[in-house]
Amino acid sequence: MIKKICTWLRTPSKLAIGTLIIIIGVGTLIASAGFNKGMEMTNTEQFCSDCHMNDVVPEYQASIHFSNRSGVKAICSDCHVPHEFVPKMIRKMQASTEVYAHITGKVDTKEKFEAHRLEMAEREWARMKANNSKECRNCHNFDDMDFTQQKTVAQQMHALAQEQNKTCIDCHKGIAHNLPHMEKVQKSFIPADMIKAEEKK
Repeated sequence: MIKKICTWLRTPSKLAIGTLIIIIGVGTLIASAGFNKGMEMTNTEQFCSDCHMNDVVPEYQASIHFSNRSGVKAICSDCHVPHEFVPKMIRKMQASTEVYAHITGKVDTKEKFEAHRLEMAEREWARMKANNSKECRNCHNFDDMDFTQQKTVAQQMHALAQEQNKTCIDCHKGIAHNLPHMEKVQKSFIPADMIKAEEKK
């Protein structure tokens, strides 16, 4: 019996090879569909809200990215997940440790979340800084901005950012979420006197 199996494995019939190819093909299609469905489900606002309902969701819902005059809405994955396949997979693997932290109780309450907010924020700021705020630039781009339609301080800041090769996250750290206590964080490159002068107008 063993000899027959070994012989068959060494010299499989065309039917056996065809069957194997079909099984592999169908298995690949099912696995791909399941994988894509998983990616789609973990990129929804609802998926993120299930864990973050008591901490960052209310902050996000009060932000311009959630509700604005134009009705253009950015959901969590628009800012926190790259669109390109390889960077997206890398980010998803990183995010699995964040899900694990929630499940194991490291950040499962608002108080625990606040205790780790600075650490988590700095990690996300560093990621966005490293990729030149790519997720921001999917919607906002210096080349497409009409500076004349912006307030004076925004015109000055964006011109300065372009000149100094700064990226969105250098200035817009608190755009959709409350900032952590910033005592230990390096100050932004924006000259404080320029902001104060604009505020007085």
